[in-house]
Amino acid sequence: MNLSKKYTFRPRKVLLVILDGVGYSPRGPEFGNAVAGANLPFLNHVWKERPTLHIQAHGKAVGMPSDEDMGNSEVGHNVLGSGRIFDQGAKLVSNSIATGAIFEGQAWKEIVENVKKKNSTLHLLGLFSDGNVHSHIDHTKALVTKAILEKVPKIRLHILLDGRDVSEKSALEYLNPFESWLDEFRKQGIDVEIASGGGRMTITMDRYEADWSMVERGWKVHVSGEGRTFSSAKEAIETFRKEDPKVIDQYLPSFVVAKNGIPVGRITDGDSVVFTNFRGDRAIEISLAFTQKDFDKFDRGNPPNIVYAGIMQYDGDLKLPERFLVAPPAIDRTLGQYMAESGISQYALSETQKYGHVTYFWNGNKSGYFDEKTEQYREIPSDVIPFDQSPEMKALAITEALEKALKENKQDFYRVNYANGDMVGHTGNYPATVQAMEFMDGCIERLWKVCEKQNIVLFLTADHGNADEMYQLDKKGNVEPDSKGNPVPKTSHTLNPVPFSVLDPENGLGLDSQIENPGLANVAATILDVMGYETPDGYHPSLLKN
Repeated sequence: MNLSKKYTFRPRKVLLVILDGVGYSPRGPEFGNAVAGANLPFLNHVWKERPTLHIQAHGKAVGMPSDEDMGNSEVGHNVLGSGRIFDQGAKLVSNSIATGAIFEGQAWKEIVENVKKKNSTLHLLGLFSDGNVHSHIDHTKALVTKAILEKVPKIRLHILLDGRDVSEKSALEYLNPFESWLDEFRKQGIDVEIASGGGRMTITMDRYEADWSMVERGWKVHVSGEGRTFSSAKEAIETFRKEDPKVIDQYLPSFVVAKNGIPVGRITDGDSVVFTNFRGDRAIEISLAFTQKDFDKFDRGNPPNIVYAGIMQYDGDLKLPERFLVAPPAIDRTLGQYMAESGISQYALSETQKYGHVTYFWNGNKSGYFDEKTEQYREIPSDVIPFDQSPEMKALAITEALEKALKENKQDFYRVNYANGDMVGHTGNYPATVQAMEFMDGCIERLWKVCEKQNIVLFLTADHGNADEMYQLDKKGNVEPDSKGNPVPKTSHTLNPVPFSVLDPENGLGLDSQIENPGLANVAATILDVMGYETPDGYHPSLLKN
Protein backbone atom coordinates (compact mmCIF):
# COMPACT_ATOMS: atom_id res chain seq x y z
CA MET A 1 0.00 0.00 0.00
CA ASN A 2 1.47 3.31 -1.07
CA LEU A 3 1.77 6.38 1.10
CA SER A 4 -0.78 9.07 0.32
CA LYS A 5 0.19 12.33 -1.34
CA LYS A 6 -3.24 13.79 -0.68
CA TYR A 7 -2.64 15.11 2.82
CA THR A 8 0.36 16.80 4.33
CA PHE A 9 -0.43 16.10 7.99
CA ARG A 10 1.47 13.43 9.89
CA PRO A 11 -0.01 9.90 9.52
CA ARG A 12 -1.88 8.77 12.62
CA LYS A 13 -3.18 5.62 14.23
CA VAL A 14 -6.93 4.98 14.17
CA LEU A 15 -9.56 3.37 16.41
CA LEU A 16 -12.89 2.60 14.75
CA VAL A 17 -15.75 2.06 17.23
CA ILE A 18 -18.89 0.43 15.82
CA LEU A 19 -21.93 0.95 18.03
CA ASP A 20 -23.95 -1.92 16.61
CA GLY A 21 -27.58 -0.99 15.97
CA VAL A 22 -27.29 2.67 16.96
CA GLY A 23 -28.84 4.72 14.16
CA TYR A 24 -29.97 8.32 13.96
CA SER A 25 -33.59 9.47 14.05
CA PRO A 26 -34.90 13.02 14.58
CA ARG A 27 -37.87 11.51 16.41
CA GLY A 28 -37.87 11.59 20.20
CA PRO A 29 -38.26 8.89 22.85
CA GLU A 30 -42.05 9.01 22.52
CA PHE A 31 -41.50 7.24 19.18
CA GLY A 32 -39.40 4.52 20.75
CA ASN A 33 -36.04 6.21 20.13
CA ALA A 34 -33.96 4.71 22.92
CA VAL A 35 -30.93 6.68 21.75
CA ALA A 36 -32.80 9.96 22.27
CA GLY A 37 -34.37 8.68 25.48
CA ALA A 38 -31.07 7.79 27.11
CA ASN A 39 -28.89 10.10 29.18
CA LEU A 40 -25.76 10.23 27.03
CA PRO A 41 -23.61 13.17 28.11
CA PHE A 42 -20.53 12.05 26.20
CA LEU A 43 -22.12 10.71 23.00
CA ASN A 44 -24.50 13.64 22.69
CA HIS A 45 -21.55 16.01 23.05
CA VAL A 46 -19.74 14.12 20.27
CA TRP A 47 -22.74 14.15 17.93
CA LYS A 48 -23.39 17.86 18.52
CA GLU A 49 -19.92 19.36 18.94
CA ARG A 50 -17.58 17.11 16.99
CA PRO A 51 -17.54 16.70 13.18
CA THR A 52 -20.44 14.34 12.44
CA LEU A 53 -22.23 13.16 9.29
CA HIS A 54 -25.27 10.93 8.94
CA ILE A 55 -24.41 8.17 6.48
CA GLN A 56 -26.52 5.49 4.80
CA ALA A 57 -26.43 1.96 6.21
CA HIS A 58 -29.39 0.24 4.56
CA GLY A 59 -30.84 -0.64 1.17
CA LYS A 60 -28.76 -0.17 -1.96
CA ALA A 61 -26.00 1.52 0.08
CA VAL A 62 -25.14 -1.93 1.49
CA GLY A 63 -26.00 -4.07 -1.53
CA MET A 64 -29.62 -4.89 -0.69
CA PRO A 65 -32.24 -5.11 -3.46
CA SER A 66 -34.01 -1.82 -2.67
CA ASP A 67 -33.98 1.10 -0.26
CA GLU A 68 -36.98 -0.45 1.46
CA ASP A 69 -34.65 -3.18 2.76
CA MET A 70 -33.06 -2.66 6.16
CA GLY A 71 -29.36 -3.07 6.66
CA ASN A 72 -27.86 -5.63 9.00
CA SER A 73 -24.61 -6.41 10.75
CA GLU A 74 -23.37 -8.83 8.09
CA VAL A 75 -23.69 -6.52 5.10
CA GLY A 76 -22.74 -3.50 7.18
CA HIS A 77 -19.40 -4.98 8.15
CA ASN A 78 -18.86 -6.30 4.62
CA VAL A 79 -19.16 -2.76 3.30
CA LEU A 80 -17.17 -1.17 6.12
CA GLY A 81 -14.34 -3.60 5.57
CA SER A 82 -14.27 -3.52 1.78
CA GLY A 83 -14.84 0.16 1.01
CA ARG A 84 -17.26 -0.80 -1.77
CA ILE A 85 -20.80 -2.12 -2.27
CA PHE A 86 -21.36 -5.70 -3.39
CA ASP A 87 -24.71 -7.26 -4.23
CA GLN A 88 -25.63 -9.23 -1.13
CA GLY A 89 -27.38 -12.53 -0.51
CA ALA A 90 -30.93 -11.22 -0.68
CA LYS A 91 -30.39 -9.65 -4.07
CA LEU A 92 -28.26 -12.48 -5.45
CA VAL A 93 -30.82 -15.15 -4.59
CA SER A 94 -33.76 -13.09 -5.84
CA ASN A 95 -31.99 -12.43 -9.14
CA SER A 96 -31.05 -16.08 -9.51
CA ILE A 97 -34.66 -17.12 -8.98
CA ALA A 98 -35.89 -14.48 -11.42
CA THR A 99 -33.56 -15.71 -14.17
CA GLY A 100 -34.02 -19.36 -13.30
CA ALA A 101 -30.27 -19.82 -12.86
CA ILE A 102 -30.74 -21.24 -9.36
CA PHE A 103 -32.56 -24.24 -10.83
CA GLU A 104 -30.11 -24.83 -13.67
CA GLY A 105 -27.11 -25.43 -11.41
CA GLN A 106 -25.72 -28.80 -10.43
CA ALA A 107 -26.64 -28.41 -6.76
CA TRP A 108 -30.40 -28.11 -7.36
CA LYS A 109 -30.29 -30.98 -9.85
CA GLU A 110 -28.57 -33.22 -7.29
CA ILE A 111 -31.08 -32.27 -4.61
CA VAL A 112 -34.04 -33.13 -6.84
CA GLU A 113 -32.60 -36.20 -8.53
CA ASN A 114 -31.79 -37.73 -5.15
CA VAL A 115 -35.36 -37.62 -3.84
CA LYS A 116 -36.91 -38.66 -7.14
CA LYS A 117 -34.56 -41.61 -7.48
CA LYS A 118 -35.15 -42.77 -3.90
CA ASN A 119 -38.79 -41.68 -3.66
CA SER A 120 -37.77 -39.73 -0.55
CA THR A 121 -38.43 -36.28 0.90
CA LEU A 122 -37.18 -32.79 0.11
CA HIS A 123 -36.86 -30.75 3.33
CA LEU A 124 -36.69 -26.95 3.30
CA LEU A 125 -35.37 -25.55 6.58
CA GLY A 126 -34.91 -21.86 7.38
CA LEU A 127 -36.13 -18.57 8.78
CA PHE A 128 -39.80 -18.05 7.97
CA SER A 129 -40.43 -14.36 7.23
CA ASP A 130 -39.81 -11.62 4.68
CA GLY A 131 -37.31 -9.78 6.88
CA ASN A 132 -34.75 -10.16 4.06
CA VAL A 133 -31.88 -10.16 6.54
CA HIS A 134 -31.29 -13.89 6.81
CA SER A 135 -33.94 -15.17 4.39
CA HIS A 136 -37.10 -14.33 2.49
CA ILE A 137 -40.27 -16.38 2.45
CA ASP A 138 -40.60 -15.77 -1.30
CA HIS A 139 -37.40 -17.75 -1.83
CA THR A 140 -38.92 -20.69 0.02
CA LYS A 141 -42.09 -20.44 -2.05
CA ALA A 142 -40.05 -20.43 -5.24
CA LEU A 143 -38.24 -23.61 -4.18
CA VAL A 144 -41.54 -25.30 -3.29
CA THR A 145 -43.11 -24.30 -6.61
CA LYS A 146 -40.17 -25.57 -8.66
CA ALA A 147 -39.97 -28.81 -6.69
CA ILE A 148 -43.64 -29.47 -7.39
CA LEU A 149 -43.14 -28.74 -11.10
CA GLU A 150 -40.29 -31.24 -11.11
CA LYS A 151 -42.57 -33.81 -9.46
CA VAL A 152 -40.68 -34.17 -6.20
CA PRO A 153 -42.64 -36.88 -4.35
CA LYS A 154 -42.79 -35.29 -0.89
CA ILE A 155 -41.93 -31.85 0.53
CA ARG A 156 -41.57 -30.96 4.19
CA LEU A 157 -40.90 -27.54 5.68
CA HIS A 158 -39.19 -26.77 8.98
CA ILE A 159 -39.95 -23.18 9.92
CA LEU A 160 -37.87 -20.98 12.20
CA LEU A 161 -40.10 -18.21 13.51
CA ASP A 162 -38.69 -14.69 13.27
CA GLY A 163 -40.10 -11.83 15.38
CA ARG A 164 -36.69 -10.15 15.25
CA ASP A 165 -36.24 -8.81 11.73
CA VAL A 166 -40.03 -8.40 11.53
CA SER A 167 -42.78 -7.61 14.06
CA GLU A 168 -42.30 -9.53 17.29
CA LYS A 169 -45.63 -11.42 17.11
CA SER A 170 -46.15 -11.70 13.36
CA ALA A 171 -45.67 -15.46 12.91
CA LEU A 172 -49.32 -16.17 12.07
CA GLU A 173 -49.33 -13.30 9.57
CA TYR A 174 -46.83 -15.37 7.56
CA LEU A 175 -48.10 -18.82 8.45
CA ASN A 176 -51.82 -18.47 7.69
CA PRO A 177 -51.51 -17.25 4.07
CA PHE A 178 -48.68 -19.71 3.51
CA GLU A 179 -50.83 -22.63 4.64
CA SER A 180 -53.65 -21.38 2.38
CA TRP A 181 -51.15 -21.31 -0.47
CA LEU A 182 -50.08 -24.88 0.29
CA ASP A 183 -53.73 -25.94 0.46
CA GLU A 184 -54.07 -25.23 -3.25
CA PHE A 185 -51.32 -27.74 -3.95
CA ARG A 186 -52.68 -30.27 -1.47
CA LYS A 187 -56.03 -30.17 -3.25
CA GLN A 188 -54.11 -31.41 -6.31
CA GLY A 189 -52.73 -34.33 -4.33
CA ILE A 190 -49.31 -32.78 -3.68
CA ASP A 191 -47.72 -34.11 -0.49
CA VAL A 192 -46.43 -30.94 1.15
CA GLU A 193 -46.57 -30.16 4.89
CA ILE A 194 -44.96 -28.09 7.62
CA ALA A 195 -43.17 -30.62 9.82
CA SER A 196 -41.49 -28.76 12.67
CA GLY A 197 -40.42 -25.37 13.91
CA GLY A 198 -39.73 -22.98 16.76
CA GLY A 199 -38.34 -19.55 17.57
CA ARG A 200 -35.07 -18.57 15.93
CA MET A 201 -33.48 -17.76 19.28
CA THR A 202 -34.67 -21.07 20.75
CA ILE A 203 -33.57 -23.56 18.11
CA THR A 204 -31.17 -24.07 15.19
CA MET A 205 -29.93 -20.53 14.47
CA ASP A 206 -27.06 -20.12 16.92
CA ARG A 207 -23.93 -18.32 15.71
CA TYR A 208 -20.26 -18.15 16.62
CA GLU A 209 -20.72 -21.26 18.77
CA ALA A 210 -22.31 -19.16 21.50
CA ASP A 211 -24.86 -21.86 22.42
CA TRP A 212 -24.69 -25.23 20.66
CA SER A 213 -27.69 -26.40 22.70
CA MET A 214 -29.85 -24.28 20.36
CA VAL A 215 -28.67 -26.34 17.40
CA GLU A 216 -29.15 -29.57 19.33
CA ARG A 217 -32.76 -28.63 20.13
CA GLY A 218 -33.31 -27.92 16.45
CA TRP A 219 -31.76 -31.24 15.48
CA LYS A 220 -34.11 -33.10 17.78
CA VAL A 221 -37.28 -31.63 16.27
CA HIS A 222 -36.17 -31.49 12.62
CA VAL A 223 -34.30 -34.79 12.43
CA SER A 224 -35.41 -36.97 15.32
CA GLY A 225 -39.00 -35.74 15.50
CA GLU A 226 -38.59 -35.46 19.26
CA GLY A 227 -40.55 -32.74 21.01
CA ARG A 228 -43.96 -31.49 21.92
CA THR A 229 -46.37 -32.47 19.18
CA PHE A 230 -49.27 -30.58 17.62
CA SER A 231 -51.64 -31.19 14.74
CA SER A 232 -50.32 -28.09 12.96
CA ALA A 233 -47.86 -25.22 13.26
CA LYS A 234 -50.79 -22.89 13.83
CA GLU A 235 -52.00 -24.92 16.80
CA ALA A 236 -48.47 -24.87 18.24
CA ILE A 237 -48.09 -21.10 17.98
CA GLU A 238 -51.56 -20.36 19.35
CA THR A 239 -51.02 -22.78 22.25
CA PHE A 240 -47.66 -21.30 23.20
CA ARG A 241 -49.11 -17.80 23.16
CA LYS A 242 -52.00 -18.79 25.41
CA GLU A 243 -49.61 -20.42 27.84
CA ASP A 244 -47.33 -17.37 27.92
CA PRO A 245 -48.89 -14.21 26.43
CA LYS A 246 -45.60 -12.33 26.82
CA VAL A 247 -43.49 -14.67 24.71
CA ILE A 248 -42.49 -13.25 21.33
CA ASP A 249 -41.89 -15.21 18.16
CA GLN A 250 -38.11 -15.46 18.32
CA TYR A 251 -38.34 -17.19 21.72
CA LEU A 252 -41.28 -19.52 21.03
CA PRO A 253 -40.57 -23.15 22.02
CA SER A 254 -39.93 -25.82 19.45
CA PHE A 255 -42.68 -28.08 18.12
CA VAL A 256 -43.22 -31.17 15.99
CA VAL A 257 -46.24 -31.58 13.73
CA ALA A 258 -47.65 -35.10 14.07
CA LYS A 259 -50.61 -37.12 12.82
CA ASN A 260 -51.86 -40.04 14.88
CA GLY A 261 -48.84 -39.51 17.10
CA ILE A 262 -46.35 -39.91 14.25
CA PRO A 263 -44.18 -36.94 13.11
CA VAL A 264 -45.09 -35.93 9.56
CA GLY A 265 -41.58 -35.05 8.44
CA ARG A 266 -38.49 -36.38 10.20
CA ILE A 267 -35.28 -35.96 8.18
CA THR A 268 -34.16 -39.51 7.43
CA ASP A 269 -31.74 -41.51 5.27
CA GLY A 270 -32.04 -40.77 1.58
CA ASP A 271 -33.68 -37.36 1.98
CA SER A 272 -32.50 -34.03 0.57
CA VAL A 273 -32.24 -30.88 2.72
CA VAL A 274 -31.92 -27.25 1.64
CA PHE A 275 -31.17 -24.62 4.27
CA THR A 276 -32.96 -21.55 2.91
CA ASN A 277 -31.11 -18.80 4.81
CA PHE A 278 -28.75 -16.84 2.58
CA ARG A 279 -26.89 -15.15 5.43
CA GLY A 280 -24.01 -17.17 6.77
CA ASP A 281 -23.49 -16.52 10.46
CA ARG A 282 -26.55 -18.38 11.76
CA ALA A 283 -26.38 -21.07 9.07
CA ILE A 284 -22.89 -22.42 9.75
CA GLU A 285 -23.52 -24.54 12.86
CA ILE A 286 -26.57 -26.41 11.59
CA SER A 287 -24.70 -26.97 8.30
CA LEU A 288 -21.80 -28.48 10.22
CA ALA A 289 -24.21 -30.76 12.08
CA PHE A 290 -25.64 -32.05 8.79
CA THR A 291 -22.39 -32.43 6.87
CA GLN A 292 -19.45 -33.25 9.17
CA LYS A 293 -18.53 -36.88 9.85
CA ASP A 294 -16.31 -36.08 12.86
CA PHE A 295 -18.88 -33.79 14.49
CA ASP A 296 -18.62 -33.67 18.31
CA LYS A 297 -20.65 -30.67 19.48
CA PHE A 298 -23.61 -32.80 20.61
CA ASP A 299 -24.87 -36.36 20.22
CA ARG A 300 -26.59 -36.63 16.85
CA GLY A 301 -27.56 -40.23 17.45
CA ASN A 302 -27.46 -41.97 14.09
CA PRO A 303 -27.12 -38.98 11.72
CA PRO A 304 -29.09 -39.51 8.49
CA ASN A 305 -27.30 -39.98 5.20
CA ILE A 306 -28.71 -37.08 3.18
CA VAL A 307 -27.94 -34.76 0.28
CA TYR A 308 -27.52 -31.30 1.85
CA ALA A 309 -27.26 -27.84 0.28
CA GLY A 310 -27.34 -24.25 1.42
CA ILE A 311 -29.19 -21.72 -0.65
CA MET A 312 -25.74 -20.06 -0.55
CA GLN A 313 -22.31 -21.15 0.62
CA TYR A 314 -21.90 -19.84 4.17
CA ASP A 315 -18.11 -20.02 4.55
CA GLY A 316 -15.95 -19.92 1.45
CA ASP A 317 -12.76 -20.86 3.29
CA LEU A 318 -14.29 -23.89 4.98
CA LYS A 319 -16.22 -24.71 1.78
CA LEU A 320 -19.33 -24.98 3.92
CA PRO A 321 -21.49 -26.40 2.62
CA GLU A 322 -19.80 -27.89 -0.43
CA ARG A 323 -23.14 -27.93 -2.26
CA PHE A 324 -24.97 -24.58 -2.64
CA LEU A 325 -27.59 -23.17 -4.98
CA VAL A 326 -26.34 -19.57 -5.43
CA ALA A 327 -22.76 -18.32 -5.28
CA PRO A 328 -22.17 -15.76 -2.48
CA PRO A 329 -20.76 -12.29 -3.18
CA ALA A 330 -17.10 -12.43 -4.19
CA ILE A 331 -15.71 -9.70 -1.95
CA ASP A 332 -12.07 -9.02 -2.75
CA ARG A 333 -9.38 -6.46 -1.94
CA THR A 334 -10.63 -5.76 1.57
CA LEU A 335 -9.10 -3.19 3.86
CA GLY A 336 -7.89 -5.94 6.19
CA GLN A 337 -6.11 -7.72 3.35
CA TYR A 338 -4.44 -4.54 2.12
CA MET A 339 -3.23 -3.71 5.60
CA ALA A 340 -1.90 -7.22 6.23
CA GLU A 341 -0.05 -7.31 2.92
CA SER A 342 1.44 -3.87 3.67
CA GLY A 343 2.63 -4.78 7.15
CA ILE A 344 0.09 -2.52 8.88
CA SER A 345 -0.77 -4.08 12.24
CA GLN A 346 -4.44 -4.56 13.18
CA TYR A 347 -6.40 -5.30 16.34
CA ALA A 348 -10.03 -6.52 16.24
CA LEU A 349 -12.20 -6.95 19.31
CA SER A 350 -15.79 -7.84 20.21
CA GLU A 351 -17.79 -10.17 22.35
CA THR A 352 -18.93 -13.48 20.86
CA GLN A 353 -22.21 -12.14 19.45
CA LYS A 354 -20.35 -9.82 17.04
CA TYR A 355 -16.89 -11.35 16.95
CA GLY A 356 -17.41 -12.75 13.46
CA HIS A 357 -18.46 -9.34 12.23
CA VAL A 358 -15.17 -7.60 13.06
CA THR A 359 -13.25 -10.60 11.65
CA TYR A 360 -15.05 -12.84 9.13
CA PHE A 361 -17.50 -10.32 7.65
CA TRP A 362 -15.05 -7.41 7.89
CA ASN A 363 -12.57 -9.47 5.89
CA GLY A 364 -15.03 -10.18 3.06
CA ASN A 365 -16.47 -13.46 4.39
CA LYS A 366 -13.04 -14.92 5.01
CA SER A 367 -12.22 -17.06 8.02
CA GLY A 368 -8.94 -16.76 9.86
CA TYR A 369 -6.10 -14.31 9.47
CA PHE A 370 -4.44 -12.76 6.46
CA ASP A 371 -1.21 -12.55 8.48
CA GLU A 372 -1.08 -13.71 12.10
CA LYS A 373 2.11 -11.73 12.63
CA THR A 374 0.36 -8.40 12.06
CA GLU A 375 -3.21 -9.20 13.14
CA GLN A 376 -4.53 -9.74 16.65
CA TYR A 377 -8.16 -10.86 17.15
CA ARG A 378 -9.71 -10.85 20.61
CA GLU A 379 -13.07 -12.40 21.56
CA ILE A 380 -14.87 -11.77 24.87
CA PRO A 381 -17.32 -14.69 25.51
CA SER A 382 -20.95 -13.53 25.54
CA ASP A 383 -23.42 -14.60 28.21
CA VAL A 384 -26.06 -17.13 27.14
CA ILE A 385 -29.12 -15.23 28.36
CA PRO A 386 -31.79 -12.90 26.94
CA PHE A 387 -29.79 -9.70 26.65
CA ASP A 388 -32.39 -7.41 28.17
CA GLN A 389 -31.64 -9.22 31.45
CA SER A 390 -28.13 -7.77 31.33
CA PRO A 391 -28.20 -4.68 29.09
CA GLU A 392 -24.55 -3.89 29.70
CA MET A 393 -23.65 -7.24 28.07
CA LYS A 394 -19.81 -7.45 27.89
CA ALA A 395 -19.21 -3.76 27.23
CA LEU A 396 -17.11 -3.32 30.37
CA ALA A 397 -14.83 -6.26 29.59
CA ILE A 398 -14.46 -5.02 26.00
CA THR A 399 -13.59 -1.53 27.20
CA GLU A 400 -11.01 -2.77 29.68
CA ALA A 401 -9.37 -5.02 27.08
CA LEU A 402 -9.26 -2.21 24.52
CA GLU A 403 -7.93 0.32 27.01
CA LYS A 404 -5.05 -2.05 27.71
CA ALA A 405 -4.34 -2.54 24.00
CA LEU A 406 -4.47 1.19 23.28
CA LYS A 407 -2.10 1.97 26.15
CA GLU A 408 0.34 -0.65 24.89
CA ASN A 409 0.09 1.13 21.53
CA LYS A 410 1.46 -1.81 19.50
CA GLN A 411 -1.03 -1.77 16.62
CA ASP A 412 -1.70 0.77 13.89
CA PHE A 413 -5.43 0.20 13.38
CA TYR A 414 -7.97 -0.89 15.98
CA ARG A 415 -11.60 -1.87 15.41
CA VAL A 416 -14.20 -2.81 17.99
CA ASN A 417 -17.90 -3.66 18.00
CA TYR A 418 -20.21 -2.98 20.93
CA ALA A 419 -23.22 -5.27 20.43
CA ASN A 420 -25.58 -3.67 22.97
CA GLY A 421 -27.70 -1.40 20.77
CA ASP A 422 -28.47 -4.29 18.44
CA MET A 423 -28.76 -7.32 20.71
CA VAL A 424 -30.71 -5.57 23.47
CA GLY A 425 -32.69 -3.66 20.85
CA HIS A 426 -33.78 -6.95 19.28
CA THR A 427 -35.53 -7.93 22.51
CA GLY A 428 -38.02 -5.08 22.04
CA ASN A 429 -37.39 -3.96 25.61
CA TYR A 430 -37.19 -0.16 25.46
CA PRO A 431 -36.10 0.51 29.08
CA ALA A 432 -33.36 -2.12 28.83
CA THR A 433 -32.09 -0.59 25.59
CA VAL A 434 -31.95 2.83 27.24
CA GLN A 435 -29.85 1.26 30.01
CA ALA A 436 -27.59 -0.32 27.40
CA MET A 437 -27.02 3.01 25.69
CA GLU A 438 -26.26 4.78 28.96
CA PHE A 439 -23.75 2.11 29.96
CA MET A 440 -21.98 2.35 26.60
CA ASP A 441 -21.76 6.13 26.90
CA GLY A 442 -19.35 5.81 29.81
CA CYS A 443 -17.37 3.12 27.98
CA ILE A 444 -16.80 5.26 24.90
CA GLU A 445 -15.72 8.21 27.02
CA ARG A 446 -13.10 5.99 28.67
CA LEU A 447 -11.76 4.97 25.26
CA TRP A 448 -11.56 8.58 24.15
CA LYS A 449 -9.48 9.53 27.18
CA VAL A 450 -6.91 6.88 26.25
CA CYS A 451 -6.97 7.96 22.60
CA GLU A 452 -6.32 11.56 23.65
CA LYS A 453 -3.23 10.54 25.59
CA GLN A 454 -1.93 8.29 22.80
CA ASN A 455 -2.86 10.74 20.00
CA ILE A 456 -5.02 8.11 18.28
CA VAL A 457 -7.87 9.30 16.05
CA LEU A 458 -11.23 7.83 17.11
CA PHE A 459 -13.94 7.26 14.50
CA LEU A 460 -17.38 6.49 15.90
CA THR A 461 -20.14 4.97 13.78
CA ALA A 462 -22.65 2.09 13.50
CA ASP A 463 -23.43 -0.70 11.04
CA HIS A 464 -27.22 -0.11 10.94
CA GLY A 465 -30.05 1.24 13.05
CA ASN A 466 -32.12 -0.55 15.70
CA ALA A 467 -32.17 1.15 19.10
CA ASP A 468 -33.23 4.39 17.40
CA GLU A 469 -36.75 3.10 16.61
CA MET A 470 -38.18 0.54 19.03
CA TYR A 471 -41.89 1.14 18.51
CA GLN A 472 -43.79 0.07 15.43
CA LEU A 473 -44.69 3.13 13.34
CA ASP A 474 -47.42 3.30 10.73
CA LYS A 475 -46.94 4.79 7.27
CA LYS A 476 -47.65 8.26 8.64
CA GLY A 477 -44.96 7.89 11.30
CA ASN A 478 -47.40 7.45 14.19
CA VAL A 479 -46.85 4.88 16.94
CA GLU A 480 -48.99 1.78 16.51
CA PRO A 481 -50.89 0.92 19.73
CA ASP A 482 -51.75 -2.60 20.87
CA SER A 483 -55.18 -3.61 22.19
CA LYS A 484 -54.41 -1.94 25.53
CA GLY A 485 -53.15 1.27 23.97
CA ASN A 486 -49.48 0.55 24.62
CA PRO A 487 -46.89 0.98 21.85
CA VAL A 488 -46.24 -2.16 19.82
CA PRO A 489 -42.54 -3.03 20.30
CA LYS A 490 -40.31 -3.13 17.25
CA THR A 491 -37.53 -5.71 17.33
CA SER A 492 -36.17 -5.29 13.80
CA HIS A 493 -33.55 -2.99 12.30
CA THR A 494 -34.45 0.44 10.95
CA LEU A 495 -34.04 2.32 7.69
CA ASN A 496 -32.40 5.25 9.45
CA PRO A 497 -28.89 6.53 8.71
CA VAL A 498 -26.12 6.15 11.26
CA PRO A 499 -23.84 8.83 12.71
CA PHE A 500 -20.20 8.98 11.67
CA SER A 501 -18.09 11.15 13.96
CA VAL A 502 -14.41 11.96 14.20
CA LEU A 503 -12.64 12.68 17.49
CA ASP A 504 -9.17 14.03 16.80
CA PRO A 505 -6.85 14.76 19.73
CA GLU A 506 -5.23 17.46 17.58
CA ASN A 507 -8.62 18.87 16.45
CA GLY A 508 -7.38 19.14 12.89
CA LEU A 509 -9.72 16.76 11.06
CA GLY A 510 -13.07 17.68 9.58
CA LEU A 511 -15.71 15.90 7.51
CA ASP A 512 -16.91 16.89 4.06
CA SER A 513 -20.65 17.55 4.12
CA GLN A 514 -20.64 17.84 0.32
CA ILE A 515 -19.88 14.16 -0.28
CA GLU A 516 -22.69 12.77 -2.44
CA ASN A 517 -24.80 10.05 -0.78
CA PRO A 518 -22.29 9.19 1.97
CA GLY A 519 -22.54 5.66 3.33
CA LEU A 520 -20.67 2.91 5.09
CA ALA A 521 -18.61 2.32 1.94
CA ASN A 522 -16.85 5.67 2.50
CA VAL A 523 -15.41 4.67 5.88
CA ALA A 524 -12.49 2.53 4.66
CA ALA A 525 -10.96 5.33 2.59
CA THR A 526 -11.46 7.73 5.51
CA ILE A 527 -9.44 5.43 7.75
CA LEU A 528 -6.66 5.17 5.18
CA ASP A 529 -6.56 8.95 4.72
CA VAL A 530 -5.85 9.50 8.39
CA MET A 531 -3.26 6.74 8.41
CA GLY A 532 -1.51 8.33 5.42
CA TYR A 533 -2.08 5.65 2.79
CA GLU A 534 -3.43 5.81 -0.74
CA THR A 535 -6.99 4.57 -1.27
CA PRO A 536 -7.19 1.43 -3.47
CA ASP A 537 -8.89 1.70 -6.84
CA GLY A 538 -12.65 1.45 -6.70
CA TYR A 539 -13.05 2.35 -3.03
CA HIS A 540 -15.66 4.98 -2.26
CA PRO A 541 -14.05 8.35 -1.45
CA SER A 542 -12.98 9.51 1.97
CA LEU A 543 -15.31 11.58 4.12
CA LEU A 544 -12.51 13.89 5.25
CA LYS A 545 -12.28 17.48 4.17
CA ASN A 546 -9.39 18.20 1.83
